[in-house]
Amino acid sequence: MSTNPTETVLRSVVIKFAGDSGDGMQLTGSQFTNNTALMGIDLATFPDFPAEIRAPLGTLPGVSGFQLHFSSDHIFTPGDDCDVLVAMNAAALKTNLKSLKKGGRIIVNIEGFDSKNLRLANYPEGVNPLDDNSLDNFDVIRVDVTKLTRETLKDIPLGTKEKDRAKNMFVLGFLYWMYNRKLDSTIKFLNEKFAKKPDILESNIRVLKAGFNYGDTTETATTTYTVEKAKLQPGTYRSIMGNQALAYGLIAASEKSGLPIFLGSYPITPASDILHELSRHKAFGVRTFQAEDEIAAIAAVIGASYGGSLGVTATSGPGMALKSEAMGLAMMLEIPLLICDIQRGGPSTGLPTKTEQSDLLQAYYGRNGESPIPVISASMPSDCFDVAYEAVRIAIQHMTPVILLSDGYIANGSEPWKFPESEHLRPIEFKFKTELGDGEDKLQPYLRDEKGVRPWAIPGTAGLEHRIGGLEKQHITGNVNYEPENHQLMVKLRQEKVDKIADYIPPQKLDSGPEKGKLLVIGWGSTYGSIKTAVAELQKEGLPVSHAHLRYIRPFPKNLGQIISNFEQVLIPELNNGQLIKIIRDQYFVDAAGYNKIQGIPFTRSELILKMRDMLEEAETPTT
Repeated sequence: MSTNPTETVLRSVVIKFAGDSGDGMQLTGSQFTNNTALMGIDLATFPDFPAEIRAPLGTLPGVSGFQLHFSSDHIFTPGDDCDVLVAMNAAALKTNLKSLKKGGRIIVNIEGFDSKNLRLANYPEGVNPLDDNSLDNFDVIRVDVTKLTRETLKDIPLGTKEKDRAKNMFVLGFLYWMYNRKLDSTIKFLNEKFAKKPDILESNIRVLKAGFNYGDTTETATTTYTVEKAKLQPGTYRSIMGNQALAYGLIAASEKSGLPIFLGSYPITPASDILHELSRHKAFGVRTFQAEDEIAAIAAVIGASYGGSLGVTATSGPGMALKSEAMGLAMMLEIPLLICDIQRGGPSTGLPTKTEQSDLLQAYYGRNGESPIPVISASMPSDCFDVAYEAVRIAIQHMTPVILLSDGYIANGSEPWKFPESEHLRPIEFKFKTELGDGEDKLQPYLRDEKGVRPWAIPGTAGLEHRIGGLEKQHITGNVNYEPENHQLMVKLRQEKVDKIADYIPPQKLDSGPEKGKLLVIGWGSTYGSIKTAVAELQKEGLPVSHAHLRYIRPFPKNLGQIISNFEQVLIPELNNGQLIKIIRDQYFVDAAGYNKIQGIPFTRSELILKMRDMLEEAETPTT
């Protein structure tokens, strides 16, 4: 019997899906995300993977989560605290309860709170949070998801374990009912995914509908919610993850430059999806090569770039360490090459599935000798497209390797992305050297132009035979040369070439706030959304706070020093132990304050607001 639920309109909602790795929480979250994007609602996501590949079921280390923030307003973070927590077992509840708002809603799978699951989640003997009044401050919806899933599939010829895999669809269907959604997008997805497995297809669709109908007929929930469409700029949108956007940016740069992509890579979390995505686009002339190790991957890419392709390699922190000698070789050869570092928690193997801005100093300094390489950073999932495109432009037009920094939060997070128009993309213009110039009787491979850039001559071009390598070069001729004065000259020329890139990048702009004031917050990378949201809240209160977010880190934009000098205080929040702040202090002699978080999770809006308030209050307190 229908309960005729009341309907409430909300501006924003934060949901956290949590359960065992085998409970399908990532799939559930991604399907709800895609459904949300199709409705034109703004969103931001934060997948939270367990570090263990096969952690024991029901244990705290095995909890997998997916957080989704969706809103009728423009948003920039997956939210601080959750309005709704879906907990498929006791471990999921215990791990995530601290992030649920007081009075928030908990949807629990009762079967996941039996004595075995409670013991695995380290609850004391005899304690069950569903029965001990510890959840009285929350709205708890108890659903026997496992039992209802099995009843729905009692006549399907599948084993119990296979039937239980569909229980995430029950939860998804229930939430679709709760938030006034249609099932069409997920049914279409299931038809495509399981087209050749009819029993599994039918079981998932049947359970999805059962979850929806459960909400419509039970008295467990009496209210449905609607979040209206966001007021985004007109255009065609899709939900996109950071690694996808990065891959599409590379393809766009390939098309605009006319250079075929060669990606040489070795699988590593969280960069592997770039290899997977590019391998699907052979129609665009993309060639992908999964090497036997990180060193072989970048060595193959160097060969491809030397031969006239757009050479790209993707990795994370440990892989960067292994690639460092070859990066020095590419810098010495002065060939265009892109190294995509999707950062994760370190050091060593560290936190493979957690986010961290851990590799900036490694990217900046981490090679032997004087080995300057430009560094550029992405800030949001959709921003990866533009940053990849720009990194390729710099690499080609300045004949240099470029390091692109992203991280696990950006790579796996998603948000609406407005398709760019091809004609609006900045041209990537360059020319191979195809013949000798006036007065040349042979190629001079290190004869530089006004940018300090040497010519790019493809091996096999008649009359342009030349040799380059890792030994020090003689200025202009490229011959091996050990003379002390020549070595110093070449070191200075290579540094000067990278410094001159500042003449060909945009000046730094403030993201928000007055041009002069009390406090400037400087960020880079994935801290963008948290900083922007926190700063905006203080600005609404009339507080003098400004925000600058860096895309170009080596070299910095030429006007960055002037911007910094306009403020009394500078705050640099980072998901590391303080890396950008060292470089800023070194270059601009500013007594910037750092704010550091090294927990494998992003900043929250509230903790940044607290830090900014403290700095503003200290500045107003008179000294005695």
